[in-house]
Amino acid sequence: MKQSKDQVSVWCIISLTSIPLIMTLGNSMLIPVLPKLEEKVGITSFQSSMIITSYSVAAIFLIPVAGYLSDRFGRKMVILPSLIFALIGGLIAGFASWKMEDPYTMIIVGRIIQGIGAAGAMPIVLPLVGDLYKDDDEKISSTLGIIETSNTFGKVLSPILGSIFAAILWFLPFFSISALSLISIALIFFFVKIPKENDEPVKFKEFLSNTKTVFKTEGKWLYTVFLNGILVMLILFSMLFFLSENLEKVHNIKDIKKGFVLAIPLLLLCIASFISGRKIKGDLATIKKIMIISLIAMSASIVFVGFTSEKLILLLVVTSIVGIAIGALLPALDAIITENIKKELRGTVSSFYSSARFIGVAAGPSIMSLVMKNYLNISYITAGVFGFILLFIVFKYIQVDEIEKINKIA
Repeated sequence: MKQSKDQVSVWCIISLTSIPLIMTLGNSMLIPVLPKLEEKVGITSFQSSMIITSYSVAAIFLIPVAGYLSDRFGRKMVILPSLIFALIGGLIAGFASWKMEDPYTMIIVGRIIQGIGAAGAMPIVLPLVGDLYKDDDEKISSTLGIIETSNTFGKVLSPILGSIFAAILWFLPFFSISALSLISIALIFFFVKIPKENDEPVKFKEFLSNTKTVFKTEGKWLYTVFLNGILVMLILFSMLFFLSENLEKVHNIKDIKKGFVLAIPLLLLCIASFISGRKIKGDLATIKKIMIISLIAMSASIVFVGFTSEKLILLLVVTSIVGIAIGALLPALDAIITENIKKELRGTVSSFYSSARFIGVAAGPSIMSLVMKNYLNISYITAGVFGFILLFIVFKYIQVDEIEKINKIA
């Protein structure tokens, strides 16, 4: 089916990439600031981890709702109000930090509202890309690679910007999220043109029936992708939380310098994500191969993070390998979901996947805050074991021929 040039213009893609960039900044930018926030607000390491977790928990439960609403009423109708929620949440957290003597509770409230915004923004971008390019799997894969690269580039910028903003005012990162959300709102409003659909929206009963059918017929590979999303983000965010604490307390690297050091593994993650997205080209066999290689590299390297924690260069080498593996894996997971689910259910199914990823984001920092003092090595060895178990599950349940056969029947 033909797409007009302005439907998928360069500005349209830029506008879409602004969403994962800003949503990532909205969470990851606070990680390098957490030690300073603990000092300013007078909270523990676990309490500071909840500033990340509260954002993610709110998103976990609301993402599937946003996915259904986007299938029913349109992607743009969900994305724009969600970005407004993200803007409001940043203002609440920022003003509470600025004006209140004991701002912790209101910071959490602001973060929950931001999480509500995240639920209806980033997850909806994935099915929207599929809508724009219809059945052109190669363009979908390429654009999803760009989207995931924007996501990971946000992770690269996060520690640097977070450290710079916090050096000016420790609560400035909260306000910056609101300013960035406003920019994204304007871009989406003016430049994203949704293709007109002649089909009637699916009714709720039919939607439920179709969803059950999808998970019944394709559940094995879908659940495998969801498990990948959970473990990968749990490992990434627990590692970032640990690095932020470790660089200050063990290596005495603080403020802006710490931001640049934190950005090293994330930059490599970003580059790997971009290359992976370009290589996939809608090919399921390639997607599976990338998943297998990435899981092996991630699982084998993550076990050494604790053992190298006092040796900075080795620690950065190990975490960079983990970052490269995760960066290569993420576009593959995005592509297999988006390209193999029918349009009318694409928003819902991809939202379940995004929700699964947020489980990992929510759990990572809080788990690490509890285990890093006494069980650091054990926790990373356990993560490696889970990675190899997941590798076996991928071998067993990501069957290229079966998935392609089901898609032809559908």
